[in-house]
Amino acid sequence: MACGGCGVAGGCGSNGGCSTGGCNRMNVFDWLASIPLSEQSAPFDIIEVSFNQGSRKDFFRNSTRQVFRKGEMIAVEGVGGFDVGEVSLSGELVRLQMKKKRVTDSSDIKKVLRTATEDDLKKWQENKAKEKDTLIRSRVIARSLGLEMKLAEVEIQADGRKATFFYTADARVDFRELIRKYAAEFHVKVEMRQIGARQEAAKIGGIGTCGRELCCSTWLSDFKSVSTTAARYQNLSINQSKLSGQCGRLKCCLNYELDTYLDALKDFPENAESLEMAGGTLYLQKKDIFKNLMWYSYQGSNTQYPLTIERVKEIHGMNEKGQKPDELGQVELEVKLKEGEEHTFVDVVGQISLRSLERTGKKRKKRNQERPQNKFRNNNGKSGNNTRG
Repeated sequence: MACGGCGVAGGCGSNGGCSTGGCNRMNVFDWLASIPLSEQSAPFDIIEVSFNQGSRKDFFRNSTRQVFRKGEMIAVEGVGGFDVGEVSLSGELVRLQMKKKRVTDSSDIKKVLRTATEDDLKKWQENKAKEKDTLIRSRVIARSLGLEMKLAEVEIQADGRKATFFYTADARVDFRELIRKYAAEFHVKVEMRQIGARQEAAKIGGIGTCGRELCCSTWLSDFKSVSTTAARYQNLSINQSKLSGQCGRLKCCLNYELDTYLDALKDFPENAESLEMAGGTLYLQKKDIFKNLMWYSYQGSNTQYPLTIERVKEIHGMNEKGQKPDELGQVELEVKLKEGEEHTFVDVVGQISLRSLERTGKKRKKRNQERPQNKFRNNNGKSGNNTRG
C-alpha cells in the first residue's frame, strides 16, 4: 500500500505509514518489536496514536485486545464523539514512552473504539479541509478583539464537534469573549491550548540553517534550556541572529556538543585569563580544544599569539613567583601541503575592498557620460530632443 507522498514504487512496506519519517513526524523506532514476550505476560493494552502527522500524540487503551499495526488509521474516543488518528507505536515500548512523558496508567485514559471505517475517514478528511480557513478566520477575530496572542494551529476533531486552538502569548490572555465568538462562528466546542515558541516551530516545521529539517519537528521532543554560556564555551561569536532558530529562541543544537567541549576544557588551566610578560600583559582571546592551544594578545594589539597548554602553565607558575619571562615560546603554525599539491581555492566570501567599489563607480560614471541623449525622430525624418511643449 503506497501513500500519496511516497516516491517508492509500491510504497515503503509500512502498511501506509512511512517509516522514514516523510509521512509522519516524530516517529519512534520500535526496538522491542522483535523481542518475544513470555507466554505468561500479556501484551501491553495501551497504544500510542498520532494526530496531524505527528504534531500531537496521545495514549489510548485497547480494551478490545485487537491487534493494530503501525500506520493503521483507527477511531478513538473524543470529546462528545470520536476522533481519527494513526497508530504510531504499540507493544512494550509504549510503557516506556508513558514513563518518559510521565503519563500514569489510570482509568482516565480514553479507549480505542474501532478500526476507522470509510465513513469515519470521509468525515475526518472533510473537517481537516476546514482547518486552514478556520485558522485564518480565527486570527481575524482575535485581532479584532485586540488580544496579544498568536494562533499557530487549529485542530478539528474528526466528527467536527470540537476544535483545539494552539496559540502563543508572552503574557496572560483573557480570551473568555474570544471563546464565545469562536463557538458562535464555528459551532464547535472550543479548547484553547497555550504552547511555547519551540512547540510552535515544531508544529509549523521548516529547514534550519544546517540545511536539514528542524530537529523539533522530526525527532526532538525534550526542550532543554539553552543559554549563551553554551556558545561561549564553544568559542562562538555572540550574534543573536546567527544563534537563534526559527522560533526566535537560542538553537537547541548549541547543547549537542557542549559536553564534549566541557570535557576538553578540563585540561586547560584555570585563572589564566592574563599572563604577565616582560613586554607587557597578555590577555586570553580564545581556546582551541582541537589543537590544545590558547591564543593571547597584548592590550591594544590585534596580533594573537598561540601558546601550548604546557607553556601557559609554565608562565602562570612563574607569575605566581613574581617572575616575568622574556620569551613567549609561541607555536609556529604552518600549513603543510602534500607533495605536488597546490592552493587552488581561496575563501574570499564576504571580503570586498574599497578600491573595487571605486573602480566600479568610475566605470559606471564614464558609461553614463558616453551614453547618447535620448532623442526621437519627427515624421519629417529630422531628429529632435524628446521634449514636450
